[in-house]
Amino acid sequence: MITPVILAAGRSTRMGRPKPLLPDREGRSFVARIVRTFAATGLDDTVIVTGETHDLVKQALTADAPPVRWECCRNPDPDRGQLSSLWVGLDAAEERGAEAVLVHLVDIPLVLPETVHAVVDAWRVSDAAIIRPMMGARHGHPVVLARKLFGELRAASLEEGAKPVLRAHSPKVLNVRVSDAGCLEDIDRPEDYGALRPLSLLGVRTG
Repeated sequence: MITPVILAAGRSTRMGRPKPLLPDREGRSFVARIVRTFAATGLDDTVIVTGETHDLVKQALTADAPPVRWECCRNPDPDRGQLSSLWVGLDAAEERGAEAVLVHLVDIPLVLPETVHAVVDAWRVSDAAIIRPMMGARHGHPVVLARKLFGELRAASLEEGAKPVLRAHSPKVLNVRVSDAGCLEDIDRPEDYGALRPLSLLGVRTG
């Protein structure tokens, strides 16, 4: 069993608006779009790690009514950094008996279902500790983190984040080749968002 975890607890300071709630060209919030992308690949019971916009994110998902189970889990202090939000996601995954987490960032809303399928399928047939999509020389999201890494991630320094753990296991990373610029597109600033909307999200629909 793999548990999808969407990290959506940041303050969105560079965007100036809560990124989980940003509407795509169809009016669907980023967070709901990603949950529906996972649903299109057969993944259920998505965990969304929230911060100060917890109630608003929950309201947006309730209004969108994606056809799968989901749960918002609040990080009580997201200012500690992204790793602290990952810890909240790991707690929820362990409660579900997950063998791995599929970690995705809420500001990468354009990822295709085919990419999610490819990464999850690779996890099902591999014993790799880390699996991620790759396009060209760049790797993107979502990223599979196997349960055998959970202890190391919990012991990692909040100041350094998860990167030292991932670097330590770099020889065991499985990169899955995809043709999906959406797994790389980080909508982090107003100019990113302004460029995204006229493109009609590259013609992608998730339901």
